[in-house]
Amino acid sequence: MARAITENFHEFVVEVETETPGTYAAICGLTARGINRTSNMSTSEVPDCDNEALPAAVERAVQSQEVTVTGQGVWAQTSHEMILDWWYSGATKNVRVKNIKAAVGDTEIEAGPAYLVSINNQGERGQKVTAEIEIQFDGVPTRTAKAA
Repeated sequence: MARAITENFHEFVVEVETETPGTYAAICGLTARGINRTSNMSTSEVPDCDNEALPAAVERAVQSQEVTVTGQGVWAQTSHEMILDWWYSGATKNVRVKNIKAAVGDTEIEAGPAYLVSINNQGERGQKVTAEIEIQFDGVPTRTAKAA
């Protein structure tokens, strides 16, 4: 039996393009992050032509796809202004999600323009201020395979 090859937290990275085109920086302070890939489905009821008394079959098709990124952690001064500027601008920024331990030839990076949809901060006396963010790609991100 072969053991699964796994990836550690620091090898699953979310990065945002900085003011210098082509340069990316991780969002500091995140202690949890996720990527959600969703196919939005359309359905059609298709009757049995030989016996219309039978229940129709439900056939499905992918109507659209979307990719979102979530993150939670502490609110870090390092990323404070970049995150606020991005949200208040209402504009897209180039984002990439990296799976550093991807095998050669497999998808290592998913990248594209994305919106910062939400930022939620909370603070409690005696605790660090926390943050939750949601990023939505504008379209389906481009996949890049890991080179040898």
